[in-house]
Amino acid sequence: MEKTETVQEPLRNFAKVKEIIEKFGTDRSALIPVLQAIQSEFRYLPQEMLSFVSTAMGIPQAEVFGVATFYAQFSTQPKGKHIVQVCDGTACHVRGSSEIIKKFKKDLQIPVGGTTTEDLYVTLETVSCLGACALAPAVVVDGKVYGNVNFDDVARIIMTMKESDDE
Repeated sequence: MEKTETVQEPLRNFAKVKEIIEKFGTDRSALIPVLQAIQSEFRYLPQEMLSFVSTAMGIPQAEVFGVATFYAQFSTQPKGKHIVQVCDGTACHVRGSSEIIKKFKKDLQIPVGGTTTEDLYVTLETVSCLGACALAPAVVVDGKVYGNVNFDDVARIIMTMKESDDE
């Protein structure tokens, strides 16, 4: 039975991608919205899905992969359920964002050189600017902005994120 589930899961995924393509169409101009919808569904763009999109939309694989890797909004690596973005722009950096980043990595137990916890619970991203310089250092968790974050705030932010899962 386990083998059947393993075989059927990718089929369901391809069926979902097929629905997305049917919704947006196969015109070349629909590629970005299709990729956005796929990423929204899977939290990243799996390589096999990009190949499927190429075939289904009649767009060369190189072009599909080029778009998927060119735009910063897309990820070809699995992302966590929660996205934590720490600004490391000039204002935030001067006010200690590098220490905030280290604290998040330590508290979330993100592997050295990685950005995502092994259980795919959280992805930690360092961004160049969030446009919230007056709130430096700034952190965004799943779209919610935290300003004037200090070292001690990191644990509170992580707790708030975990509590949101319980709701």
